[in-house]
This record gives sequence, structure tokens and C-alpha cells, in this order.
Amino acid sequence: MTLLLLALGVAMDATAVSGGMAIRGARPPDILKLALTFGLFQFGMSLGGALGGKVIVTHFSAVDHWIAFVLLALVGGHMIYEALSHGEEERTAPTGIKLPMLMTLGVATSIDALAVGVTLPTLELGILLPTGLIGLMTFVMSILGAWAGKRLGERFGTSIELLGGVVLIGIGLKTLIEHLNH
Repeated sequence: MTLLLLALGVAMDATAVSGGMAIRGARPPDILKLALTFGLFQFGMSLGGALGGKVIVTHFSAVDHWIAFVLLALVGGHMIYEALSHGEEERTAPTGIKLPMLMTLGVATSIDALAVGVTLPTLELGILLPTGLIGLMTFVMSILGAWAGKRLGERFGTSIELLGGVVLIGIGLKTLIEHLNH
């Protein structure tokens, strides 16, 4: 049960971002690419944390919160800009999520998985089961987040995109504040 809750908690950022991208009109193939990217990044980062342990986290923890904040603030700010600058009649679905955006979002949403990975050996479940479950849970939650985001976008239009941008910036701020207070 601990492992499931851990995997679910780590997947929440990716779930929120997937919902935001669906609100912006991302199509099913793009949502699938996004979910796969998030799942693979969460798996890879948690595996890296479990294998590299304290060495990686010690060197990376000085700036990880700043990286997450900047990336999420940029994506969230862009969503807010799009919501405010384009009326409902001007909205068109993106033609595809480009590789740089996928990589940026993958890194931004999986930085916490690196730190979580360090703790995985203490669960005494090996490394592949927990990291695999984190990746799988992130993939599934990203699909569910996109589905919910699409429904909210259809119902509330650009106002939900505005809210999505604010939420992403809020997640970035929360990450930053939590790390600065430690």
C-alpha cells in the first residue's frame, strides 16, 4: 500500500500537466506521447535515484527546485498567455507536441522522482518493482488527467486553461517554497 501511495503521489504533477495540455486541445496521439514521456521520465529518474542514491541527490538537490519552478512557470505562463490572448472562436488545437516541449515537461514533472528513488531501497522490494510501478502509475494517471482536462475544457473553455496555467505555476512555487524552507 505504501508503494502505491508513493507512486500516486509522484504522479500528481504529471497528471496536472496532462490535464492542462488536454485543456489546450492536445489530441489523443499527443496525449499518448505525453503520458509515455512522463511514465518513462518518472521511471528513469526514480531508477537513477535508487541506483545513484545520495551522490546524485546531493549534487542535484541544490538546484532541482529552481529547475522545476522555472520550467513549470514557463509552461504555466504560456498557458495563461494563450488563454488571455485568444478568444474561444480563435482557438485551434495544437498540431502536435514537439520533442523539446515533451523533454521539458518530462524533466519538470519528474525531478521529485529522483529524490523518491533514493528512498526506494529502504522498502526492501528491489528496485525494478517500485520504479516500474512509479512509471506505470504516472502513465495511467497522465491519461486520466488528460481525459478530465478535456472534459473540463469542453465545459468551461479558456477559463479552465487559465486555471490550468495558474495551477502549474502554483505547483512550481510549492516545490520551490518547500525546498527553500528546508
